[in-house]
Amino acid sequence: APRKTMKAVISASRRTDLAAFFPDWLASALAAGSVEVRGPRGRTRTVDLRPESVHTIVLWSKDFSNLIGNRHGLRTELERYDQLSALFTITGLGGTRIEPAAPSPAAALAQLPGLVAAAGSPRRVSLRFDPIFAWREGSEARSNLPFFEVLAERAAERGIRDIRFSFVQKYRRAARRALENGIELIDPEPGEMAESVARMAEIARVHGLLLHACAQPFLAGPEVARSSCIDGRLLNALHPRGERASEAEDRSQRPGCGCTVSVDIGSYEQACRHGCVYCYAQ
Repeated sequence: APRKTMKAVISASRRTDLAAFFPDWLASALAAGSVEVRGPRGRTRTVDLRPESVHTIVLWSKDFSNLIGNRHGLRTELERYDQLSALFTITGLGGTRIEPAAPSPAAALAQLPGLVAAAGSPRRVSLRFDPIFAWREGSEARSNLPFFEVLAERAAERGIRDIRFSFVQKYRRAARRALENGIELIDPEPGEMAESVARMAEIARVHGLLLHACAQPFLAGPEVARSSCIDGRLLNALHPRGERASEAEDRSQRPGCGCTVSVDIGSYEQACRHGCVYCYAQ
């Protein structure tokens, strides 16, 4: 008998925030059942989005209000698919000079019940505390690390188990953009990172959460797994009809990334408007 082709995991999207800024585009692409995607190197490919060809749609966003409110019929379109998984970035810096157009921490946390309902299970929602960011404003050193405790508490209340994190990477452009905004990025020392991770691991243990280090495998250890933000094994375990997607590592991602194979349908040409000072895509 011919081998059945594995259904695809669709990533929407690592390259921009489709749910926040392009919900109309995303809803139309899903309704059309296919989309032309221009990759980072300028090559275009057609991606099959028919529900019968898709295992899971993974949404990445800092603001899921369009999905929760079914704007442009986005939630209705997504309900035609077997499985929806959400990676929700909440750093505690929304609405500050660091992330000027992202929702405030309170507004982001208020979306958790609606997002869990849309995904159908808290196991399909993963929070990204990414990046952990330390900076100097004038002579004062500040960090979003204290917010982790609030995030962990709220995640646990909602039955969400997975929190993925990474420390900010000092891209030259980002450091320059931060300085223009009067913010000096602090590069954490390895010892400081280890201390911060130990503190987070302690909080995670209290709340029964699983911590994952994203694209920084040197931070992984007994209490911190290496992150697969897109995790074929987990998506297979949660699939409502027990169907299988690839569990192979995605070789097209940056070194240290533990994600499994997916097809990304976003484009860097779709500009994200959160305005985060640390962003590498701007």
